[in-house]
Amino acid sequence: MITDAELVLDARNGTGESPVWHGAEKALYWVDIPGRALHRWCADTGHRSWTTDEMPACIAATAVPGRWIAGMESGLFLLQLGDAPAAVATRLAEVDHAAPAMRFNDGRCDRQGRFWAGTMCRDMAAAVPAGAVWRFAAGDAAPAAKLDGFIVPNGLAFSPDGRTMYLSDSHPRVQSVWAFDYDTDSGTPSNRRLFVDMRDRPGRPDGAAIDVDGCYWICGNDAGLVHRFTPDGRLDRSLAVPVKKPAMCAFGGAGLDTLYVTSIRPDGDLSDQPLAGGVFALRPGVQGLPEPLFAG
Repeated sequence: MITDAELVLDARNGTGESPVWHGAEKALYWVDIPGRALHRWCADTGHRSWTTDEMPACIAATAVPGRWIAGMESGLFLLQLGDAPAAVATRLAEVDHAAPAMRFNDGRCDRQGRFWAGTMCRDMAAAVPAGAVWRFAAGDAAPAAKLDGFIVPNGLAFSPDGRTMYLSDSHPRVQSVWAFDYDTDSGTPSNRRLFVDMRDRPGRPDGAAIDVDGCYWICGNDAGLVHRFTPDGRLDRSLAVPVKKPAMCAFGGAGLDTLYVTSIRPDGDLSDQPLAGGVFALRPGVQGLPEPLFAG
């Protein structure tokens, strides 16, 4: 496949997820879920990674240098990154999962710094709708499940003004993206409505990002595409990457005008996509927004 995507790193991640651009460091962070690792890449200093005791699925930076909040398997953790090869993990809160063998999946902070993250059963093929979307804010003793009934909650994003929340379920049986009205004072979503039916589009809805125009960028998993939808749900454009399973995208770079895309490296013959599991950069011609810090 010929694309305009630039290879940033041949990371060979099992599931590269949750890319976050750290503006102060001019660095891209992301996780490899089955690899139990948090990665950092900087054009000036190169690549390094830290191992984690549990599978990390989603991350957000904090105001403390080198410290990140992460949704993992058993709950939410603070990860301190240093010179050692392993991240130092401090448990913030356990989560009472609705079924056995669950973990966190996609997540990020809202514009006010509250951390939102979804959970799913590790056996995606079982199609168990036990997934929930949890909210954790400064001062909370424990995360609270605010939405439930999902198989694979994904595609979480917030509009530039923070008043619209987007959420998808990427399971093949669902493949839908919803929009919610979002109360920025209380951190409460309401008025759930269908935003995009991805069964009519190439690829399953995976991780997402928002640009300055309020358009919603979402990875089309299995289709090797990243789609841009306008706030009224119209498909505006699709950009290709040289792998079948792009997982999540994030704006970064000095002008927040580079769209970084992580990907999945499946088992089996990869002769037609040898860069699967890599991290790529696209030049979409629009700017993104700074990712909020966790206000914890």
